[in-house]
Amino acid sequence: MKLNVRLALVLATVLALSAAAWPIAAARLAASPLDLTVHEWGTFTSVAGSDGAAIEWDALGCKNDLPGFVNDFGYRGFKWRLQGTVRMETPVMYFYSPREVEARVTVAFPKGLITEWYPRAAYDVYQTNTKSGSTRRLEANLNGIDTSLRSVTGTIEWSRILVQPDSAPALPLESGSSRYYAARETDAAPLTVGDQHEKFLFYRGVGRFPIPLSARVSDQGTLLVENRGREAVPTVILFEHRGMHLGYRNAGLVESTAAIDPPTLDDSLPQLRYELETALVEQGLFLKEAQAMVETWRDSWFEEGARLIYIMPAHTVDAILPLRVEPAPLRTARVFVGRIELITSDTMRSVEEALANGDAATLDRYRRFLDPILRRIRPDSVETANQVQRLLRQADESAGAQACR
Repeated sequence: MKLNVRLALVLATVLALSAAAWPIAAARLAASPLDLTVHEWGTFTSVAGSDGAAIEWDALGCKNDLPGFVNDFGYRGFKWRLQGTVRMETPVMYFYSPREVEARVTVAFPKGLITEWYPRAAYDVYQTNTKSGSTRRLEANLNGIDTSLRSVTGTIEWSRILVQPDSAPALPLESGSSRYYAARETDAAPLTVGDQHEKFLFYRGVGRFPIPLSARVSDQGTLLVENRGREAVPTVILFEHRGMHLGYRNAGLVESTAAIDPPTLDDSLPQLRYELETALVEQGLFLKEAQAMVETWRDSWFEEGARLIYIMPAHTVDAILPLRVEPAPLRTARVFVGRIELITSDTMRSVEEALANGDAATLDRYRRFLDPILRRIRPDSVETANQVQRLLRQADESAGAQACR
């Protein structure tokens, strides 16, 4: 597709969000509506600052938890560092149809970049000049990119997807463990894209966009939640895990504000999983999809620390990630979970003690969020940063893993 056509597609999607402006699909894609169902789930991860708003953190990170066959644009190898506030983690898109159908899927990500995907897809990055309003497509090396992501839009397109409900192709599998595979445990139809096969479309990204909730921990330890969006947030859960104990409080629907007391750490994980899966089904997922989502993120959502787990309002998801599927499905559900990491006094105390004792294992449990935690407790300390890097390398060597660079 020529540049001006692709550019028109992105501008229509991101700026106008007008269905009439999308390019006309091939005749076989524009045929009469099919009994096609599309379901999607994913996670938006952020870190709350002292005022409750999302702050910058190492949203891309340096560890790759995906199989080697997943496409990676190589952002971890670039000399510049992306300055994101939200990690868009593991959106997967399922297709259900009584017969084989060919489909096209395009996703735009305003103020964000797609960083990983599978199967093979066409990927572009556009940048808008804030003064002139003009938009240009960046070259593959992304020279001149706005690393803050405020003026960029990543897009991804699978132009020819074969939805094959009666097939059973061999799916890619590697010997190492990965949370990636849990998403396959559904009744979705197998997909073929070129010579690649999967049970879903997969992509990830890093962005900078407003999330609907702010979450501030008061001096008394109460979590003060404010809904800054236009829609009610259907489910809000405060979760905390310390050592061998965990607890949660399900605040339910939040329209404007909520004050949530710290949970007593005497709850069971199976009960929390049941409540989460039930909430996901209520928002439109099939039960097996909800179970696959919770299983995929079990080791992350329920890891050491404190966090707010909530379900993103549907129209908010559509604004963050404009989606086009052709032919238009008869039924579509997009259910995304927001995760806000909380830097509580207990978290800061735990990290302080780990630093004092040279406890590499404890620091490793907080690894993804150590930068914002350290900025809170020891701002601008080069000595602390060097100590943390030494301890994390020690943790990697103990686990036989490659150390972060």
